[in-house]
Amino acid sequence: MKARGFPAIVAAGDRNASRAIHGESKAFLALAGRPLVAHVVSTLQDVPEIGEVWVVGDRERLERELATPEFRAELSKPLHLQEQFRNLYENAWQTYRRALPGAGPDGRDPEGPDLDCPALFISADLPFVTAQEISAFLQRGLESGADYAVGLAPEGALACFQASDGKPGIEPAFFNIRDGRLRQNNLHLARPGRIGKLQPIEEMYEHRHQKEWSDMLGLALRLLFSQRGGLQVAWLFMVLHLSGLADRWRLRRLADRLRHFVSMERVERIISKLLDTRFRFITVETGGAAIDVDTEAEYDAVRERYQEWRSLQEKRATALYGALPAGAEGGAAPGSAAKTGSEPT
Repeated sequence: MKARGFPAIVAAGDRNASRAIHGESKAFLALAGRPLVAHVVSTLQDVPEIGEVWVVGDRERLERELATPEFRAELSKPLHLQEQFRNLYENAWQTYRRALPGAGPDGRDPEGPDLDCPALFISADLPFVTAQEISAFLQRGLESGADYAVGLAPEGALACFQASDGKPGIEPAFFNIRDGRLRQNNLHLARPGRIGKLQPIEEMYEHRHQKEWSDMLGLALRLLFSQRGGLQVAWLFMVLHLSGLADRWRLRRLADRLRHFVSMERVERIISKLLDTRFRFITVETGGAAIDVDTEAEYDAVRERYQEWRSLQEKRATALYGALPAGAEGGAAPGSAAKTGSEPT
């Protein structure tokens, strides 16, 4: 792309499916003296595969929140702030179009060699994601040959976030499949030009933690009657979510029986069909990227235990993947100021 490495697109929008926490947009929730989005942008500076960072959301507020001298001094890569669009799908696609080589303020569609240009898509509310975790995911995703890869974290990687010693914790929901209990980790590596059906991704993402029967049934029916759905897809979806419900209700024996019918390879094959692309799950052994902030109780727990949990994730990531690289490999010199608008640096 425009710098060594490829772009990271940080989703910081507050429209449609985005939920407020204590009346505040998740991206701007304060933690350790700065908004959550600043934590993610700062972490991306140390990911060697990333050459530049795009943040899409409320641009005017992003300009204020990310313009402090202390934060700008941390930047080693170009930072672009993009005004949000109508929904998550448009935020991702339209920002990617603007990140393509030679794209102007209005962006352009990928064509020719651009069809193979990858980008990392990441949430803005990930206080515990580490640079090593992101790098491991990107390396494995690229090696998989997939055009769309989604990260997973195993159950054991999230054990440290449980309540303990009278302190609050987080109880994440898991995908229960034959391969184990896994949680989606909010990291997406994609070549959008190679994905035949982009729009179903938004609905799949928004419904990943479904708990209401009516919502589950409604999505299953839409999958049943969709052009690329059918009975097999709808049945697999329902079994996957029923096993998740049984797991949350502590009905482990029932959850184990249900998950026997669903393997990771089968889910990958079905999603590949739905999206008309080569889809893969990528399991990463750390759990920081799997902990986002979806409820007020989770945010309160994160505020109370931030330093403890952050330290544990950094130690785990270093033990698994090694120390951080000596310096950022892409982008501008340290201290470069953030750029605003859709005009790239």
